[in-house]
Amino acid sequence: MSTQAQISNFPVVRIDAIGRHSGEIVTLRGWLYNKRESGKLLFPIFRDGSGLVQGVVAKSAVAPEVFEAVKALTDESSVIVTGKVRADQRAPGGYELDVQHVEVVQRVAENDPFPITRKEHGVDFLMEHRHLWLRTPRQAAILRVRSEIEKAMHDFFDARDFIRTDPPILTPAACEGTSTLFPVEYFDEQAFLTQSGQLYIEATAMALGRVYSFGPTFRAEKSKTRRHLTEFWMVEPEVAYLELDGLMDLAEEFISHIVAQVLARRRTDLEALGREIARLEAVKPPFPRISYDQAVGLLQEGHAKGALEARFEWGGDFGSPDETYISAQFDRPVIIHRYPAQVKAFYMEPDPRRPELALCCDVLAPEGYGEIIGGSQRMASYELLVQRIREHNLPMEAFQWYLDLRKYGSVPHSGFGMGIERAVAWLCGLEHVRETIPFARMLYRLYP
Repeated sequence: MSTQAQISNFPVVRIDAIGRHSGEIVTLRGWLYNKRESGKLLFPIFRDGSGLVQGVVAKSAVAPEVFEAVKALTDESSVIVTGKVRADQRAPGGYELDVQHVEVVQRVAENDPFPITRKEHGVDFLMEHRHLWLRTPRQAAILRVRSEIEKAMHDFFDARDFIRTDPPILTPAACEGTSTLFPVEYFDEQAFLTQSGQLYIEATAMALGRVYSFGPTFRAEKSKTRRHLTEFWMVEPEVAYLELDGLMDLAEEFISHIVAQVLARRRTDLEALGREIARLEAVKPPFPRISYDQAVGLLQEGHAKGALEARFEWGGDFGSPDETYISAQFDRPVIIHRYPAQVKAFYMEPDPRRPELALCCDVLAPEGYGEIIGGSQRMASYELLVQRIREHNLPMEAFQWYLDLRKYGSVPHSGFGMGIERAVAWLCGLEHVRETIPFARMLYRLYP
C-alpha cells in the first residue's frame, strides 16, 4: 500500500481539536514550523492555522524514507502527516503526534529559506514581509482573537434583533469634516472614501428601527501614533427612539459581551500572547460613568500632583496622554459623557440643560488604550441641523437627503462606532495597532 493510500485511510483533523482523538491515528495537513534533532529522534513542530503540535519520529519506528523525509524538511515546507495522538502533559497543548507517515507537498529550498527566523527582526523588515509574518504563532493568535471579536459583535446584535445594513464606501461628503478625506474621481464628480457609515445607517434606522453596519472606513490623517491606521474596520449600531442614557447602556453591554466571549473561546490565544487574563476578567458592568467636567477635574488633579505636564483647560478635546491618565484611574472601561459641542461633530444633539454641551459619550479602554467607542444622540431638529451644517461650512447640497430624515418623521435616535483594531489591540495587550489587521495601511505603509 502506498503512503498516500495509507494517509487517506485516517480522519483529517485540525490541531486545535487533536485532544479529542487521543489514542487514535489521524492525519494533519499543514506546514513545518520548527524542528530539532536528538540522535535517532526527530521532533518536528507542525502548524495548520489552528495551533501547533509537536511530532515525534523515532528512526526505529518508521520506514527509512519517512525518517529521511522529515529530517530533510525545511521551515514552512508544506506537509500531510499521519500519526498516533498521544497525551503528554510536557508537550505544548498537552498532546504529541507519533509520526508514522509523511507526504511532502512542497519543500522550501535551502538556498532560499523562509525569511522570518526565530531571531529578532526589525519592525520594517517584518512589515515588508507581512504576508509571511502572519504565519508566526503570535500573529495567528491575534487574528484568531480578531475573528472572535467580530463573531461576538454579530452574535450580540443578532440576539437583539438588529438588522445589518451596509452603507456605501463612496460618499459625496464627509461625516465629520473635510480635512481627513481621501478623494476619489467618480466619473465627472468628486467622491470620497467613507469616514463612517453613520449618516446612512441613520436612514436605515428610520426604516428598520435598530440596525448596525460593519465595514472599512478611511481617515487621511498624517498620524504616526500607535493608535492610528488610515484604513480600519468599524462596527456602528444605530437605534430609533434611543437617547443618551440608553446608548451608554448599549455600549456597556456590547463591550462586556465581547470580552466575555473572547475569554470563553480564545483564552488559550490570549495566554499565548502573554495577556494578563485577570485584567480582562474585571471588565464587567457597571462601568464607571463620568461627565466631561469630572474628567477635566481628574486631569487637573493629575497636573497638580505632577503626573501630567500641562494643565488641561476646560473646552478642549482629550489627547492620548489625557485619555491614558483618565483610564488609568479605573480597572474597567470608563464612559465619559457630555463633551463641549465645539469639539464634537455637527450632528450631535445639544444637552437641553446646557446647550454648550453635546449629548455624546466616549468609552475609554483601561491600561492606556484610549477611546474604543465614540457615540452620541443625534440631532432631531431640522432647523438646528441646518444651522450646524452652515456653522461647520459644509456643502448644504450634499446633506439634503440627510436633512430629509428630520422632515419626515424625525425621532430621537442614537448610535456609536467602535473601531475593531483598537479593540483587538486592547484585548490582546498589543503595543501598536499595526498587528491587529492582516495588512495594515499606515502613513508610510501601502505594501504589501
